[in-house]
Amino acid sequence: MGHTLRVASYNLRDFKDDAVAAARIVRAINPDVLCLQEVPRHPLSSYRIASFAARCGLYWSGGHHGSGGTTVISSLRLDVANVQHVPLKVARLQRERGYAVCQVRLPGHQSVGFVSMHLSLDPGERVRHAAAVMEAFPGDGPLVVAGDLNEGSDGPAWMAMAGRLRAVTGDAPTFPASTPRHRLDVVFASPKLSVVPSGPIELDDKDLVAATDHLPVWVDLNLSSVPLR
Repeated sequence: MGHTLRVASYNLRDFKDDAVAAARIVRAINPDVLCLQEVPRHPLSSYRIASFAARCGLYWSGGHHGSGGTTVISSLRLDVANVQHVPLKVARLQRERGYAVCQVRLPGHQSVGFVSMHLSLDPGERVRHAAAVMEAFPGDGPLVVAGDLNEGSDGPAWMAMAGRLRAVTGDAPTFPASTPRHRLDVVFASPKLSVVPSGPIELDDKDLVAATDHLPVWVDLNLSSVPLR
C-alpha cells in the first residue's frame, strides 16, 4: 500500500436515504480519497457532512458552499491542500452545479490534483462544464477527476474528458442502485497514474440499495510514477 492510493466516487442523493448504510459501504471500500456528489447544500448542512466523514473514518475540510453539492473527503494518511469549491454557470432556475478540487499528497510523492464533479442534466451544459473543469487544470500534472457525469461513455462530455484522461473504473452500470442500467459514475485519471488490481470487496446488497440511488465506483492507483520532486 506504500505507493497505492484508493480513490472512490459516490453520489449520496443529499442524504435523503440511509446515510448510515452509505457509511458502511464507504468503510468497506476503505478509500484514501472519496469524491462525493449530492451532499446537502443548505447553510446548516456542514455538521451532517462532517459527521458522515467521521462515520466513514475519513476527514472533511469543510466549506463546500457554491460547489453544487460536490466535495472531497480523505484519509488522514494524506496531506490535503488548496481545497476549493467552484461554481459553474447554469441556466436560470436549474439546480446549481460546481466542482470541488484539492491537491492531495501521499508522503514521498508529488501532489495529485483531485476533482469531484456532478454534471448537468442538460447536454449542452454538460459539455461546457466538462470543458471548464479541464481548462482549470492546464499542463500535464497528475490529475484525477471523478463523479456523476449524467451521461454514458458515448456522451460528448464524457468523450471530452477522455480526450486527456482515461476512464479507470469498470464499465458496469451504476444507476439506479436497485436495478443498474446506466453507467453514469466514473473515475478518470492521468495516463501516468497506473491502475493496480483491487482485491475483492464484499458490499452488502441491502446497504447498496438503502444508501442512495447510485452505486459507488473505486480504483487503486499506483503513484510510484509521480515521486516527490
